[in-house]
Amino acid sequence: MKELRADAVAELTAPGADWEVVDEDVLGERMPVFARRARSLRQLLERSARFGDRDYLVLDDWRIGFAEHVTQVASLARALSERYGVGPGDRVAIWAENRPEWAIAFWATVSCGAIAVACNGWWTPDELAYAIDHSKPTVLIADRRRLERLGGADPAVPVIEMESARHELLADTAAALPGVPIAEDSPALILYTSGTTGRPKGALISHRGLVGFVQVNGCNAAIGSAMAKRFGVELPAAERNIVLLTSPMFHVSGLFAGIITAAATGDTLVTRTGRFDAHDVLRLMERERVTQWTPLGAMGPRVLEAMATSTCDVSSVRQLGFGGAPLSPTLRERLRDGFNITGRLGMGYGSSETVSVVSSIGGPEFDQFPTATGRVLPTVELEIRGPDGAPLPDGVEGAIHVRSAYIMLGYWRDADATAKSIKPGRWLDTGDIGHVDDGMLFINSRASDMILRSGENIYPVEIENRLAAHPAVADAAVLGVDHEELGQEVKAVVVPAADADVDTGALAVWVGETLARHKVPSVWEVRTEPLPRNAAGKVLKNELR
Repeated sequence: MKELRADAVAELTAPGADWEVVDEDVLGERMPVFARRARSLRQLLERSARFGDRDYLVLDDWRIGFAEHVTQVASLARALSERYGVGPGDRVAIWAENRPEWAIAFWATVSCGAIAVACNGWWTPDELAYAIDHSKPTVLIADRRRLERLGGADPAVPVIEMESARHELLADTAAALPGVPIAEDSPALILYTSGTTGRPKGALISHRGLVGFVQVNGCNAAIGSAMAKRFGVELPAAERNIVLLTSPMFHVSGLFAGIITAAATGDTLVTRTGRFDAHDVLRLMERERVTQWTPLGAMGPRVLEAMATSTCDVSSVRQLGFGGAPLSPTLRERLRDGFNITGRLGMGYGSSETVSVVSSIGGPEFDQFPTATGRVLPTVELEIRGPDGAPLPDGVEGAIHVRSAYIMLGYWRDADATAKSIKPGRWLDTGDIGHVDDGMLFINSRASDMILRSGENIYPVEIENRLAAHPAVADAAVLGVDHEELGQEVKAVVVPAADADVDTGALAVWVGETLARHKVPSVWEVRTEPLPRNAAGKVLKNELR
């Protein structure tokens, strides 16, 4: 399988091929890039007009075609420039739930050469105030619900309310997209990190990085098709994907894999407002004939539970993606069975800081290596490094470092944090611990999640996966807690499955059947409420502590 993939990659990226890779200077370093590419997000947007009247954004009965969307973006871009003075390098903050205006505001901002500031829609007024002070935007574009959350307080920046300004600001059909020059490595986005500890940092991301995200994924899809053909399997080709977007638009999954990718590929994005509702998700899948969905965090289990009493036809769903937070092999199998999907499961590894997906796994290898995150993708380089910063051989765990033309430019207004993360040669220290085995990347843990018990490194994910496989457990998180003699001991927080009684003694035996004794939790907490998670679906372990 490894050799077949290598052959497919070599063929697809060769000189003159569709995904030809060449070396170019990027920010002072020689790096591999795709020879044929859009040179800015605005150019990618301009190309999306070729999809014409095909639906790009759908919310209830509001449907926006690709060509109409470009016109609306041009209208808003003119208003931002002429009414609010937005120009290259200025920041425009976007604070809203998933709705078409979010996407339009993003495209209008980057088309002006300005920088979109993706504000977390769950933020409190205090958190928004921090981001406003930190990014210094020229204008804030927000929806009514977010503004009501401020309770009348002045956000200290001009405000455009999406709902009331929509018809006026999007109606200038004579407007053309801005013509200001945009360099590939110009900043396009400030994406705030999850902020599981302390204040979030603002990852500054370039036009090149976001276009690269789309290209790396497109090349990876082409590799999958080429490998399938080598096995005599012709993957069914659909006119387009109908993507149900339940990931937040201020997050990598919603913005990179949703808004930007759909504009490049002609996919339709089906959105919904309000809190996550599993039964409404099933209703939308049936109504819009959704073909693709990426559940984050607890979304998957909640939809599976709703399916038990639902009559909605979800047979159109043929592809599930996973990202944002680790997912246990047990839950992946439950989702595969629940949606009756064969072979169209996939997972990628990346972050706000890597921008592009680093590695990906799908098809037969997903079954063969259920705990892996896949093989490194074209134009991306990876090293596992030891404490001295030197690369380590295969099989030895260490700090995961990534290099590509797409990694973040740095952290906005934080030179110290940038220097800690981006090493010489523009190698990014991801903060993750893992190893490579025969070309396959395995993520052991976030460095900050690792438990050190009596000198032994313990990675929570393997214990969490074991607990998730128990029929009485709906969700689980494992963390280290202080111990006077051992340094740390292992604590497990479990959420029982519906109508299940949890016996922590039995769970300890269950874990001990497959894992070493020192990995068996010695402290247990049974929690009836869902585990606290951030927008990426990652468990907020500091809250559990």
